[in-house]
Amino acid sequence: MSTASSATIQVQLPDGTIAKHPANTTSMDIARGISDGLARSVMAAEVCGRIVDANRPLGELAEDDSPIPLRLLTPRDSEALDVLRHSAAHVMARAVMRLYKGVSLAFGPTTSGGFYYDFDIPEKISEDDFPKIEAEIKKIIKEKEPFERFILDRDEARKLCDDLDQDLKVEHIDTGLGDQATVSFYRQGEFVDLCRGPHIPDAGKIKAIKLMSIAGAYWKGDASGRQLQRLYGTAFFDKKELAAYLELLEEARRRDHRVLGKQHGLFAINPEVGQGLCLWLPKGARVRATLEDFLRKELLSRGYDPVYSPHIGRVELYETSGHFPYYRESQFSPLFGSEAGGMIDAWMQRLETGTLDADSEEKLMEAAKVLGAEIPDYKQSATNEAKLEVLHRWQKVHERYLVKPMNCPHHCHMFKAQPRSYRQLPLRLFEFGTVYRHEQTGELNGMLRVRGLTQDDAHIFCTADQVEAEFKATIDLTKFVLESVGLKDYRVQLSLRDPKSDKYVGSEENWNHAENALRGVMQNSGLQFNEEAGEAAFYGPKADFMVSDCIGRSWQLGTVQLDYNLPERFKLEYTGNDNSTHRPVMIHRAPFGSMERFTGMLIEHFAGAFPMWLSPEQVRVLPLSDKSIDYAVAVAKQFDEAGFKVTIDNNDGKVQAKIRNAQLDLVNYMAVVGPKEAESGQVALRDRIDGNLGSMPIAEAIAKLKKETDDRTVRQAVESKVSATAVDSGSTGHEY
Repeated sequence: MSTASSATIQVQLPDGTIAKHPANTTSMDIARGISDGLARSVMAAEVCGRIVDANRPLGELAEDDSPIPLRLLTPRDSEALDVLRHSAAHVMARAVMRLYKGVSLAFGPTTSGGFYYDFDIPEKISEDDFPKIEAEIKKIIKEKEPFERFILDRDEARKLCDDLDQDLKVEHIDTGLGDQATVSFYRQGEFVDLCRGPHIPDAGKIKAIKLMSIAGAYWKGDASGRQLQRLYGTAFFDKKELAAYLELLEEARRRDHRVLGKQHGLFAINPEVGQGLCLWLPKGARVRATLEDFLRKELLSRGYDPVYSPHIGRVELYETSGHFPYYRESQFSPLFGSEAGGMIDAWMQRLETGTLDADSEEKLMEAAKVLGAEIPDYKQSATNEAKLEVLHRWQKVHERYLVKPMNCPHHCHMFKAQPRSYRQLPLRLFEFGTVYRHEQTGELNGMLRVRGLTQDDAHIFCTADQVEAEFKATIDLTKFVLESVGLKDYRVQLSLRDPKSDKYVGSEENWNHAENALRGVMQNSGLQFNEEAGEAAFYGPKADFMVSDCIGRSWQLGTVQLDYNLPERFKLEYTGNDNSTHRPVMIHRAPFGSMERFTGMLIEHFAGAFPMWLSPEQVRVLPLSDKSIDYAVAVAKQFDEAGFKVTIDNNDGKVQAKIRNAQLDLVNYMAVVGPKEAESGQVALRDRIDGNLGSMPIAEAIAKLKKETDDRTVRQAVESKVSATAVDSGSTGHEY
């Protein structure tokens, strides 16, 4: 409820102080009342949980008559940087419109590292144009003009955008904002943009800004729509932060897993095989096998049972689970057992979207007859719902398959394959199961975003009173796995549903039960966590592990999900100790997430220099000359029999060159052997990190390396040149 018309409002600051103010008081007014210095630092404000302009009247933001919670945002607050970058996107767009004719504006959101703006421009922009655009941006910043918000009703807004020749904005008002009576704009000098905000007080607050790249894009992401130019940039509150960020990007480029993967023969992606489909080369496969063996051994010791499932399943299986058609756009098209299957499927999609005209419908009916599809109950005069029901009945008696998008429906049927008793629960099933997602080409990224991925997937079927202990055990397992590869800097995100979204399946009661149960487990775990609405899986809430690598980048890796819905949808049952049937609870968990993404992240984290226990080539034996090759073979055999991944460099050349090559190939240890070592039964051991370790008996060298391997010791072989906090935009808010 707005109290804009009230004479006074009450405002509550973070320290609990409550004071009365006129209803038209702004957050900036409150800041000035505290100190002029604070007012100069304020970039925006958090009011009633929403980030807003510092110059918005607080009375119009009140939800009821209770005190209005207010938090002033300064450069010390992470939320302020996002506001700054959104304003920087407007400044950049304004500069582009000053320099180029016929510019049509699309959207200009912020990203994790900056911002972008999409334009429809007749002239092609290149990186050679960046200096002149940046020069114009600096002029705008120097003018320090304010960002002014104003509201128009839809008809007035449409006319304004039409008068400004902004046809993309007109279309967005007609389609994307069709249910809104009024819309907001922001004006800065001559520049006016349809925008919900918020923005900083004036452009002068932007102290460091840089254009980063130019790319192609499509209007609203539709590949059949207008092609746009996307201009990326970043902005900070001071030049030191920008310099640190640029150094971070350079460090990330040095660690790019796509470059290192090719350089060290770890994996390949070939367009003839298919974009997004990884070919695990021998060295990469060794890393993957080591990870899988490590986790398999751990799971077996924790009471898990291994299972295997096929790579495809009937469409009806995924209709039951809800994966189809809810996520059809991200799945590969179905495989049909009938010639007419694909046509019937396309026919149904047109009916569902209301894009099938009578003429096309008649042609489809004739084509169905040609392909031998008999559909006598289909009537053109019927409703779309009735037509869809007839076509769906036809589909059910003709085989349709999907390449597997998820493993969980298969595991549900494994539970269902035989009668279950409460005495058998919890039942823990695990598999390294490969699944397939039809990711958009532009979203693919080496091993990090692929179309074929192998999940270290497991599903636990348990009773309601076992949920807390099982969920806690899966959280502990994920922590153990991450810390075993040296990933100890992580936080947990409790991903909940968005109550306003319709993408979720299941009853309100089940969702409330699952979210409350998961929240309780997290509170009792002692782990710090934050809640994020709208990030849940479509069938249940989850705990996502957000891991920071050695240069401070955040990665979403392991996940644990609580699910009351799939057991309901698959009608899973067990017999309780009361001899009645009960519904189990299901827990989904994957500590690695996927083998592809996890390995790609490790390549970047270690810059390709894996720790000893994970390394694809742990030891390389370097004979001083051909005379020592026989002894080198004997040494290599002993290391091999001890379980090490060992090779021999028997190429011609000096040993110094062989050492250098081994260092460049990121081999953990080098065993140099010559006549002296052969005579004494020793090796001259070199460490990739610490250099020459001196001569020692082979047994001693094996014992040393075996301890490092068995302990899964992680030594950061390639140190980052950038502090993990170099681009930290702030921590706590201003104290009042």
